[in-house]
Amino acid sequence: MRLCTIADKNGHESAAVVVSDGVVMVDDINQHFSANWPTDVFSLLQRGLDLVLNEQAHALSVNQSRQNFSFKPLYRHCRKIIGIGLNYLDHAKDLNAPHPTEPASFMKGDNTIIGFGDPISLPSQSKRVTAEAELAVVIGKTCKGVSENEAMSCVAGFCLVIDMTAEDILKRNPRFLTKAKNFDTFFSFGPELITPDELPDILSLRVGTWKNGELYRENTISNMAFQPAYLVSHFSDISTLYPGDIISTGTPGAIPISSGDEVECRVAGFKSLINTVA
Repeated sequence: MRLCTIADKNGHESAAVVVSDGVVMVDDINQHFSANWPTDVFSLLQRGLDLVLNEQAHALSVNQSRQNFSFKPLYRHCRKIIGIGLNYLDHAKDLNAPHPTEPASFMKGDNTIIGFGDPISLPSQSKRVTAEAELAVVIGKTCKGVSENEAMSCVAGFCLVIDMTAEDILKRNPRFLTKAKNFDTFFSFGPELITPDELPDILSLRVGTWKNGELYRENTISNMAFQPAYLVSHFSDISTLYPGDIISTGTPGAIPISSGDEVECRVAGFKSLINTVA
């Protein structure tokens, strides 16, 4: 199943299921099947995703799919956004940093959230902002202390991320990581959430950071030092994970961005995530 959030002509944001020729609104599914699915993605995650919703959407898609819409962030508020740094060896070399022996992490506030097509705002406090394409894990059920073998059963799905860093601030002092990562618009995610049943081989996926139509850096999930299942297990040992929590798994490469640039996260099988720089 593929979920997204779209906006109607009045700007109201609602959940939809992605089908081959567009999207089917969850609200339309409720009306047609006399169902009571939550009509926003975050609430669907709290309830627990059910593939019956996908079946109903595809049954309805013959005459009720929509082709004209705009993507929005999957949701705007969650308990936690956990970012992973230097998870590919090549990226550690970019920053002349030693590779961590356990996941290097940081937290982001939901003030940073934007979605497909939204502008990235460059803060006046920074002269060098980088954009980083990543694959994110979205938690699907409350979990604490799960093993690596159990971890994927706690995952609702995966989505794309473009994470931003005020790199010059970070380089002044590594203790400034929270500041460098938490400016408004510094976390784009979406445009669709794909459930694990549609992604049988996560480790083979290639994540690419693109700018202005050109590939900057690409790498394969299997080359991560700490792969998605390990990350879920690791962070569930530290704090309880809740539905809708996001773990952004790290970038193959961060590229400096300037006003007017277009940055993109590409992963085969996903609709690309694209943002412009204001």
